[in-house]
Amino acid sequence: MIWSRLAPVSRPIAAQELPLETALYLPVKRFLEKLGFTVKGEIGGCDLVALSGDAPPIVVIGELKLSFNLELILQAVDRAGAADEVWLAARFSERGKGRESDARYRNLCRRLGFGMLAVTKSGAVEVIVSPTTVPRRDLKRRSRLITEHRKRQGDPALGGSTRAPIMTAYRQQALACASALVHGPRKVRDLKPAIPDAPKILLHNVYGWFDRVERGIYSLTDSGRAALKRWPQPCVDSVPAGEAAP
Repeated sequence: MIWSRLAPVSRPIAAQELPLETALYLPVKRFLEKLGFTVKGEIGGCDLVALSGDAPPIVVIGELKLSFNLELILQAVDRAGAADEVWLAARFSERGKGRESDARYRNLCRRLGFGMLAVTKSGAVEVIVSPTTVPRRDLKRRSRLITEHRKRQGDPALGGSTRAPIMTAYRQQALACASALVHGPRKVRDLKPAIPDAPKILLHNVYGWFDRVERGIYSLTDSGRAALKRWPQPCVDSVPAGEAAP
């Protein structure tokens, strides 16, 4: 099994003492990274998705909650068809009365093939139940998770986030387009080498950041400039000096 590469308890990691699921993300991410996975948060509705370096990759989905409960299991059931392994992670109950101590809950997770990780106050991660590898049933959803994971630059979203827009690969490329247009209108064909999806992003204009000046030429709207203030971007120099659109 994948989890057996590591001892049951990982090295303690400082975790913010906040009553938020995001406080669990970094300890669980480090735990999975020690197993050799690349972990990214908030992908395709999952709190975290981890990929191995294999071809095809092993897909691990993690769901985070402040405590082990029925809702956590139901979320995992919904995601399980797209993953090779599923981990449920929650805070370790300080009084020892949480579901992690309930044999019925642990046995249910075993029957479903889900792993259980308990995160202590200090950030240590303990394996309560080990997962089992299950057959992949939802291949389309699995493919979408892998594609988003690979296209997303870095790990810009903490797993368990619920109060802010998710920095998806699409949003990252839309921001790159906005950055390229910040000094004036540009031709789509000049943006495409640096931003492969620029043509469809500018055409569909999902966020309302772009204006079509004329065929094949776009400019930045006020909402696009506001987005760049919220999410500052490096300058995209995709058009040589003097070749900007009039």
